[in-house]
Amino acid sequence: MSRITVIGSLNMDLVISSPKIPILGETVLGKDFITIPGGKGANQAVAAARLGGKVCMAGCIGNDPFGRELLKNLSVNNVNIENIKIKDEYPTGIAFVVIVDGNNYIIVDPGANYSLVPEDIDDMSDVIKNSDMILLQLEIPLPVVERVVDTANSYGVKILLNPAPARQLDDHMLEKIDIFTPNESECGTITGQRIRNIQDTKDAVVYLNKKGISNVIVTLGDKGAVYNDGTKIIHRPAVDIQAVDTTAAGDAFSGAFAVAYAQGRAMDEAVNFANIAAALSVSKKGAQSSLPDLGNVSEFEALFCNDARIFTDPVEK
Repeated sequence: MSRITVIGSLNMDLVISSPKIPILGETVLGKDFITIPGGKGANQAVAAARLGGKVCMAGCIGNDPFGRELLKNLSVNNVNIENIKIKDEYPTGIAFVVIVDGNNYIIVDPGANYSLVPEDIDDMSDVIKNSDMILLQLEIPLPVVERVVDTANSYGVKILLNPAPARQLDDHMLEKIDIFTPNESECGTITGQRIRNIQDTKDAVVYLNKKGISNVIVTLGDKGAVYNDGTKIIHRPAVDIQAVDTTAAGDAFSGAFAVAYAQGRAMDEAVNFANIAAALSVSKKGAQSSLPDLGNVSEFEALFCNDARIFTDPVEK
């Protein structure tokens, strides 16, 4: 069983469906309001645990009903919560999610997530050392992310960074990342390049490889993913499935990939596994409530095998 440590955000998602995005000053009647456990870190932890990983989650929550509900949900999903700190002086993070035609628009208030400090990472160095892979996102303070990267790197533990929300990152940190999983918007922000098509995405993968990142996987929603396997850049089409809510698709992908890759699967197999998990997640509403289990993904793997891929030009050295 792969040992995955996720260090990141825990939020309660306040979700509502809307027929449209309101213009300035307009009030729109929504429907189907619900609160769902979320946060990119917690989402990825649950995704990995449901798919067979032995998962430890680290982060911060407030001492409030939302925080307690998040802890309960993680425990139910077999995620180790011993390294989650409860902060009396901060509220639990929340995310306002508006769903329009299956697409999501999100505003996040980090709350306690931003109370995590680098010294907290020093306290869990043994946990990091004994992990097969570390999952990171950017919904916690950047100095904390940098401390995690340095610590994991010093122990030779592989690091997957999902750079969301996107921000400029130091080259010295990027070269320590083993797997980088931006979506097309995040990839454009980080590279400064416009991502309009598959060729643009390929060029961005080459650019990021030259920054020193071993493996780059750019997720493209219903267009699939573009990634490098060490010798070539590959475009894997998406699994054709009706999208209901895309909220946690990227988190499902990163969590699933981490489990498969840490288990020793080849890059192609791990991306295929993650592609299926992401597709299944968009067929249901919510963040963690939409994440598939191992049985769901394994069933689809037989239908969407590794032969369904398109190879582009060799990687430029």
